[in-house]
Amino acid sequence: MTHTDPIADMVTRIRNAIMVEKKEVSIPLSTIKLEIAKILKKEGYILNFKVDNNEFPPQIVVDLKYMNKLSAIEGVKRISKPGRRIYSDVDSIPRVLGGLGVAILSTSKGIMTGKECTRNNVGGEVLLHIW
Repeated sequence: MTHTDPIADMVTRIRNAIMVEKKEVSIPLSTIKLEIAKILKKEGYILNFKVDNNEFPPQIVVDLKYMNKLSAIEGVKRISKPGRRIYSDVDSIPRVLGGLGVAILSTSKGIMTGKECTRNNVGGEVLLHIW
């Protein structure tokens, strides 16, 4: 099945799995989704992820993180969409919930968080906000 917006599909799968308190969720593999999963693990929003090549198409299996039945991910929002791209230069990278959340950007140096973009002095397309 083809999707117009695979990142929005990833965000929706994670959001739906959290709503029904699933331990893990499978997402079709792509390079950009794998990089987003790496950022989510590094920032502490998920426990772990692994690539399952035994399935067709290959899947990223994300282990969701819960603390006292509350998810580590309170909200996820897709910002830049196929119909309307949102770009940000290094001086105007958005802060999510006053710094409590994370903005994930696609830059010329790869997929990065807003803090990494500021550190590397690079802007890019704002993919999503997570808090």
